[in-house]
Amino acid sequence: MKTAALFRPRRELGRTGFRATRIGIGDIADRRLPGTTLVGTLHRAMEAGLNVIDTAPMYEDGYSEEIVGAAVHHWRDRVFVIDKVDRLTEPIMPQVEASLRRLGLEAVDLFLLHALDGMANWRRATLPGGALDGLDRAVKAGKCRFRGISSHDPDVLLAAITAGACDVVLLPLGASCDLRFEDEVLPLARRRGVGTLAMKAFGAGKLLGDTEGYNQPLKNRPRGKLSSGGRKASGEPLLPRLTVQECLNYTLTCDADVTLLGLSYPNEQDAAFRAARGFRKLSPKAMAAVRRRAEEAMAGKGRVWWNQAEK
Repeated sequence: MKTAALFRPRRELGRTGFRATRIGIGDIADRRLPGTTLVGTLHRAMEAGLNVIDTAPMYEDGYSEEIVGAAVHHWRDRVFVIDKVDRLTEPIMPQVEASLRRLGLEAVDLFLLHALDGMANWRRATLPGGALDGLDRAVKAGKCRFRGISSHDPDVLLAAITAGACDVVLLPLGASCDLRFEDEVLPLARRRGVGTLAMKAFGAGKLLGDTEGYNQPLKNRPRGKLSSGGRKASGEPLLPRLTVQECLNYTLTCDADVTLLGLSYPNEQDAAFRAARGFRKLSPKAMAAVRRRAEEAMAGKGRVWWNQAEK
């Protein structure tokens, strides 16, 4: 199925000068599937107009980078490619170069320090010769055009943006996320001209299904309120959940520059495409109602690792 021109660039990603689409392509890798299938799935998303794609070494142990590199080979001038540095206490440049080899690219648009959480880790990253210096060297060496961080910690994000250490940040924004991300971090990033990428719109899948996160079935089903009359084919009752439309309406109302979504399969793409094209901005009252339902949907589904208050 070719779905050309469903999406068009909306606005610039911070001060990068790149005009990005409202939604972007998150991690796409599954070692159970052949590379040609995964590359085709990525092409399908790009043919729909999406022009931001995100990967990291830890996603399927480098397989995601290989797939992204193969997919963007003939699209390089049209796609903003984001990669990450996973091991923040080790030298940065060798990790950057290893990622570029897996991608088969000379450079990417953006490298992020991955999951930089905790103020002690932030302070360590800012030391001379630390992770931030390593990213700056990567920019100067032409390995990437921009640098930034991904973080699940609002204090770290606020410190990084205030320090001018980021061109772009990746932060949780969704109905299951700490309100500080939308009330404090996002407005500060806008004022400072820092690009914003949203993650966790679906709460690692917990908001949409009975899972502990990212396709991990629940080991023990919690007792309590069930969804309205819903039952699986097996007769087992469904736990409370949100729809793709509700999740995206919430996150897109927050209005980051780009919302990254896992679009690993055509059916996931189609559901996200319909929801994004059917987006309706929510009122504060409607946002609060979705948050209440999200709290019910998250109950008993394991740790919410992207909310520092729960750690």
